[in-house]
Amino acid sequence: MTGMPYIPFTLAGQKNIALIAHDTKKAELADWAYENREILSRHFLSGTGTTSKLITQKTGLPVRGYNSGPLGGDQQIGARISEGRIDFLIFFWDPLAAQPHDTDVKALLRIAVLYDIPTAMNRATADFLLTSTYLDVEYERRVLNYNQAIEDRFAELREDGELET
Repeated sequence: MTGMPYIPFTLAGQKNIALIAHDTKKAELADWAYENREILSRHFLSGTGTTSKLITQKTGLPVRGYNSGPLGGDQQIGARISEGRIDFLIFFWDPLAAQPHDTDVKALLRIAVLYDIPTAMNRATADFLLTSTYLDVEYERRVLNYNQAIEDRFAELREDGELET
């Protein structure tokens, strides 16, 4: 690559955490949030549809609600990740239940990986992330400079004569 391969993004000490759960995992996520409400209270919380309401009811914490997952909520969360407005994803999903919006879930997880945000998909990982020494401090994550990667690929194609200038 000719330019900078990665773009640094600094996560503030106070994180923007998205909380999502499939129907069979909503109670488990709400219980987990209740057990960790003291830690979660130091951060900004958001979530999809019913999950955000259940967590607010159970914990008393404010949780900004987006649409239900099948109604575009997963995509709304993904958009916020790509905009740099969500730093952290906790998604309790059910690997044994087919979801009508599986493609949306896959797209959300792809965006989380692309933008290098911490992601937990089960209780154990969520516990590890929430007790990490990085949680309450600034952290610099690195996101691949995809624009530069595309420019470099076009330059290679031109050099190889596979693309006209």
